[in-house]
Amino acid sequence: MELLIGTVVLRPYVFGFLAAFLIVGARDLGARRTLVFGACVWPLAWLAEFSSTRIGVPFGLYHYTEATRGQELYLANVPFMDSLSFTFLAYAAFCLARAALGGRRISRPALALFAGALMMALDVVIDPLAVRGDRWFLGRIFYYPDGGVYFGVPLSNFVGWVVVGACGVGSYLAVVGDTSGREARGGVALYYAVAVFNLVVTMWIGEWLLAAVGLALHVALALSLRALNQSVEVAVGFGRGAESL
Repeated sequence: MELLIGTVVLRPYVFGFLAAFLIVGARDLGARRTLVFGACVWPLAWLAEFSSTRIGVPFGLYHYTEATRGQELYLANVPFMDSLSFTFLAYAAFCLARAALGGRRISRPALALFAGALMMALDVVIDPLAVRGDRWFLGRIFYYPDGGVYFGVPLSNFVGWVVVGACGVGSYLAVVGDTSGREARGGVALYYAVAVFNLVVTMWIGEWLLAAVGLALHVALALSLRALNQSVEVAVGFGRGAESL
Protein backbone atom coordinates (compact mmCIF):
# COMPACT_ATOMS: atom_id res chain seq x y z
CA MET A 1 0.00 0.00 0.00
CA GLU A 2 2.88 2.36 0.78
CA LEU A 3 4.38 1.75 -2.65
CA LEU A 4 1.00 2.25 -4.33
CA ILE A 5 0.59 5.61 -2.58
CA GLY A 6 4.14 6.48 -3.57
CA THR A 7 3.31 5.64 -7.19
CA VAL A 8 0.35 8.05 -7.18
CA VAL A 9 2.41 10.81 -5.57
CA LEU A 10 5.34 10.29 -7.96
CA ARG A 11 3.18 10.04 -11.13
CA PRO A 12 0.07 12.21 -10.50
CA TYR A 13 -0.38 13.01 -14.22
CA VAL A 14 -0.72 9.28 -15.03
CA PHE A 15 -3.43 8.84 -12.43
CA GLY A 16 -5.14 12.03 -13.56
CA PHE A 17 -5.48 10.52 -17.03
CA LEU A 18 -6.52 7.20 -15.48
CA ALA A 19 -9.26 8.92 -13.47
CA ALA A 20 -10.48 10.64 -16.63
CA PHE A 21 -10.61 7.24 -18.37
CA LEU A 22 -12.72 5.76 -15.56
CA ILE A 23 -15.13 8.71 -15.56
CA VAL A 24 -15.66 9.12 -19.30
CA GLY A 25 -15.51 5.35 -19.81
CA ALA A 26 -18.33 4.83 -17.31
CA ARG A 27 -20.46 7.35 -19.21
CA ASP A 28 -19.60 5.75 -22.54
CA LEU A 29 -19.38 2.01 -21.92
CA GLY A 30 -20.81 1.74 -18.43
CA ALA A 31 -18.79 1.14 -15.28
CA ARG A 32 -18.62 -2.64 -15.66
CA ARG A 33 -17.47 -2.57 -19.28
CA THR A 34 -14.91 0.11 -18.48
CA LEU A 35 -13.36 -2.18 -15.88
CA VAL A 36 -13.52 -5.05 -18.37
CA PHE A 37 -11.70 -2.85 -20.90
CA GLY A 38 -8.91 -2.15 -18.41
CA ALA A 39 -8.75 -5.82 -17.43
CA CYS A 40 -8.30 -6.79 -21.08
CA VAL A 41 -5.63 -4.21 -21.92
CA TRP A 42 -3.46 -4.00 -18.81
CA PRO A 43 -2.26 -7.65 -18.60
CA LEU A 44 -1.34 -7.65 -22.30
CA ALA A 45 0.57 -4.38 -21.87
CA TRP A 46 2.46 -5.66 -18.83
CA LEU A 47 3.32 -8.93 -20.57
CA ALA A 48 4.54 -7.04 -23.66
CA GLU A 49 6.78 -4.84 -21.52
CA PHE A 50 8.06 -7.78 -19.49
CA SER A 51 8.86 -9.65 -22.71
CA SER A 52 10.47 -6.64 -24.39
CA THR A 53 12.87 -6.07 -21.50
CA ARG A 54 14.08 -9.66 -21.91
CA ILE A 55 13.86 -10.71 -25.54
CA GLY A 56 12.94 -7.47 -27.31
CA VAL A 57 9.44 -8.54 -28.43
CA PRO A 58 7.26 -6.70 -29.37
CA PHE A 59 8.67 -3.21 -28.63
CA GLY A 60 12.35 -3.88 -29.22
CA LEU A 61 14.87 -4.46 -26.47
CA TYR A 62 14.97 -1.91 -23.66
CA HIS A 63 15.72 -1.91 -19.95
CA TYR A 64 14.21 -0.18 -16.96
CA THR A 65 16.82 1.47 -14.76
CA GLU A 66 14.78 0.72 -11.61
CA ALA A 67 16.01 4.05 -10.25
CA THR A 68 12.66 4.54 -8.52
CA ARG A 69 12.40 1.05 -7.00
CA GLY A 70 11.36 1.52 -3.40
CA GLN A 71 9.55 4.75 -4.31
CA GLU A 72 6.87 3.33 -6.60
CA LEU A 73 5.26 -0.03 -7.30
CA TYR A 74 7.00 -2.46 -9.66
CA LEU A 75 5.67 -5.76 -10.96
CA ALA A 76 8.80 -7.81 -11.61
CA ASN A 77 11.03 -5.24 -13.34
CA VAL A 78 8.20 -3.17 -14.88
CA PRO A 79 6.89 -0.01 -13.17
CA PHE A 80 3.17 -0.44 -12.47
CA MET A 81 2.29 3.00 -13.79
CA ASP A 82 3.90 2.31 -17.16
CA SER A 83 1.79 -0.69 -18.14
CA LEU A 84 -1.27 0.86 -16.47
CA SER A 85 -1.07 3.86 -18.81
CA PHE A 86 -1.88 1.61 -21.77
CA THR A 87 -5.45 1.28 -20.47
CA PHE A 88 -6.38 4.93 -20.97
CA LEU A 89 -4.28 5.27 -24.12
CA ALA A 90 -6.02 2.29 -25.74
CA TYR A 91 -9.45 3.53 -24.63
CA ALA A 92 -8.80 7.02 -26.01
CA ALA A 93 -7.67 5.54 -29.34
CA PHE A 94 -10.74 3.25 -29.37
CA CYS A 95 -13.01 6.28 -28.93
CA LEU A 96 -11.24 8.27 -31.64
CA ALA A 97 -11.59 5.33 -34.05
CA ARG A 98 -15.32 5.08 -33.31
CA ALA A 99 -15.80 8.83 -33.68
CA ALA A 100 -13.97 8.89 -37.02
CA LEU A 101 -16.16 6.08 -38.31
CA GLY A 102 -19.35 7.81 -37.23
CA GLY A 103 -22.25 5.43 -37.54
CA ARG A 104 -20.49 3.08 -39.92
CA ARG A 105 -20.12 -0.50 -38.78
CA ILE A 106 -16.89 -2.35 -39.51
CA SER A 107 -15.61 -5.72 -38.34
CA ARG A 108 -14.25 -5.98 -34.82
CA PRO A 109 -10.73 -6.93 -36.00
CA ALA A 110 -10.65 -3.90 -38.35
CA LEU A 111 -11.82 -1.58 -35.57
CA ALA A 112 -9.22 -3.02 -33.17
CA LEU A 113 -6.45 -2.53 -35.72
CA PHE A 114 -7.60 1.03 -36.41
CA ALA A 115 -7.52 1.78 -32.67
CA GLY A 116 -4.06 0.21 -32.38
CA ALA A 117 -2.74 2.45 -35.16
CA LEU A 118 -4.22 5.54 -33.50
CA MET A 119 -2.66 4.57 -30.17
CA MET A 120 0.69 4.23 -31.91
CA ALA A 121 0.29 7.77 -33.28
CA LEU A 122 0.35 9.04 -29.68
CA ASP A 123 3.62 7.22 -29.11
CA VAL A 124 5.29 9.19 -31.90
CA VAL A 125 5.74 11.83 -29.18
CA ILE A 126 5.37 9.78 -25.97
CA ASP A 127 8.31 7.40 -26.31
CA PRO A 128 10.95 9.86 -27.61
CA LEU A 129 9.92 12.19 -24.78
CA ALA A 130 10.10 9.38 -22.22
CA VAL A 131 13.64 8.49 -23.39
CA ARG A 132 14.51 12.06 -22.37
CA GLY A 133 12.83 11.64 -18.99
CA ASP A 134 15.93 12.82 -17.12
CA ARG A 135 15.18 16.31 -18.49
CA TRP A 136 11.69 16.51 -16.98
CA PHE A 137 9.74 15.10 -14.05
CA LEU A 138 9.46 11.54 -15.42
CA GLY A 139 13.12 10.80 -14.63
CA ARG A 140 15.41 8.39 -16.46
CA ILE A 141 13.40 5.22 -15.95
CA PHE A 142 14.40 3.26 -19.07
CA TYR A 143 16.71 3.20 -22.07
CA TYR A 144 17.25 1.41 -25.37
CA PRO A 145 20.76 -0.08 -25.28
CA ASP A 146 21.11 0.24 -29.05
CA GLY A 147 19.22 3.52 -29.41
CA GLY A 148 16.94 4.00 -32.40
CA VAL A 149 16.60 5.87 -35.68
CA TYR A 150 13.60 7.95 -34.58
CA PHE A 151 14.79 10.37 -31.89
CA GLY A 152 16.51 7.49 -30.10
CA VAL A 153 13.58 5.08 -30.43
CA PRO A 154 13.69 1.94 -32.65
CA LEU A 155 10.95 1.52 -35.25
CA SER A 156 10.06 -1.86 -33.73
CA ASN A 157 8.62 0.05 -30.78
CA PHE A 158 5.90 1.56 -32.94
CA VAL A 159 5.04 -1.81 -34.44
CA GLY A 160 4.71 -3.12 -30.90
CA TRP A 161 2.31 -0.34 -29.97
CA VAL A 162 0.03 -1.19 -32.89
CA VAL A 163 0.10 -4.87 -31.92
CA VAL A 164 -0.57 -4.28 -28.22
CA GLY A 165 -3.26 -1.68 -28.89
CA ALA A 166 -5.02 -3.86 -31.46
CA CYS A 167 -4.81 -6.98 -29.28
CA GLY A 168 -6.03 -5.12 -26.19
CA VAL A 169 -9.01 -3.50 -27.91
CA GLY A 170 -9.67 -6.72 -29.84
CA SER A 171 -9.75 -8.72 -26.61
CA TYR A 172 -12.28 -6.31 -25.14
CA LEU A 173 -14.47 -6.49 -28.24
CA ALA A 174 -14.32 -10.28 -28.19
CA VAL A 175 -15.41 -10.36 -24.54
CA VAL A 176 -18.32 -7.91 -24.84
CA GLY A 177 -19.36 -9.10 -28.28
CA ASP A 178 -20.13 -5.72 -29.85
CA THR A 179 -18.56 -2.33 -30.67
CA SER A 180 -21.26 -0.12 -29.19
CA GLY A 181 -20.84 2.75 -26.78
CA ARG A 182 -23.00 5.66 -25.70
CA GLU A 183 -20.65 8.60 -26.20
CA ALA A 184 -17.12 8.65 -27.64
CA ARG A 185 -16.47 12.40 -27.28
CA GLY A 186 -15.03 12.12 -23.78
CA GLY A 187 -12.48 9.57 -24.97
CA VAL A 188 -11.61 11.74 -27.97
CA ALA A 189 -10.97 14.64 -25.59
CA LEU A 190 -8.77 12.34 -23.50
CA TYR A 191 -6.80 11.35 -26.62
CA TYR A 192 -5.99 14.95 -27.47
CA ALA A 193 -5.36 15.87 -23.82
CA VAL A 194 -2.62 13.21 -23.75
CA ALA A 195 -1.24 14.44 -27.08
CA VAL A 196 -1.18 18.08 -25.94
CA PHE A 197 0.39 17.20 -22.59
CA ASN A 198 3.26 15.40 -24.28
CA LEU A 199 3.74 18.09 -26.92
CA VAL A 200 3.84 20.82 -24.26
CA VAL A 201 6.44 18.93 -22.21
CA THR A 202 8.43 18.29 -25.39
CA MET A 203 8.54 22.03 -26.10
CA TRP A 204 9.26 22.80 -22.45
CA ILE A 205 12.50 20.77 -22.58
CA GLY A 206 13.46 22.44 -25.86
CA GLU A 207 12.99 19.47 -28.23
CA TRP A 208 11.54 21.66 -30.97
CA LEU A 209 12.12 19.30 -33.89
CA LEU A 210 10.39 16.42 -32.10
CA ALA A 211 7.54 18.76 -31.16
CA ALA A 212 7.21 19.97 -34.76
CA VAL A 213 7.15 16.42 -36.14
CA GLY A 214 4.60 15.30 -33.56
CA LEU A 215 2.40 18.35 -34.08
CA ALA A 216 2.50 17.98 -37.86
CA LEU A 217 1.58 14.32 -37.63
CA HIS A 218 -1.37 14.92 -35.34
CA VAL A 219 -2.68 17.86 -37.36
CA ALA A 220 -2.51 15.73 -40.51
CA LEU A 221 -4.13 12.84 -38.65
CA ALA A 222 -6.95 15.04 -37.31
CA LEU A 223 -7.68 16.41 -40.78
CA SER A 224 -7.66 12.89 -42.26
CA LEU A 225 -10.01 11.58 -39.58
CA ARG A 226 -12.34 14.52 -40.07
CA ALA A 227 -12.45 13.84 -43.80
CA LEU A 228 -13.12 10.16 -43.10
CA ASN A 229 -15.93 11.06 -40.71
CA GLN A 230 -17.55 13.38 -43.25
CA SER A 231 -17.32 10.79 -46.02
CA VAL A 232 -18.89 8.19 -43.71
CA GLU A 233 -21.72 10.58 -42.83
CA VAL A 234 -22.40 11.17 -46.53
CA ALA A 235 -22.35 7.43 -47.25
CA VAL A 236 -24.67 6.67 -44.32
CA GLY A 237 -27.03 9.46 -45.32
CA PHE A 238 -27.08 8.24 -48.92
CA GLY A 239 -27.80 4.69 -47.78
CA ARG A 240 -30.70 5.80 -45.59
CA GLY A 241 -32.10 7.84 -48.44
CA ALA A 242 -31.91 4.85 -50.77
CA GLU A 243 -33.64 2.68 -48.21
CA SER A 244 -36.50 5.18 -47.89
CA LEU A 245 -37.08 4.91 -51.65
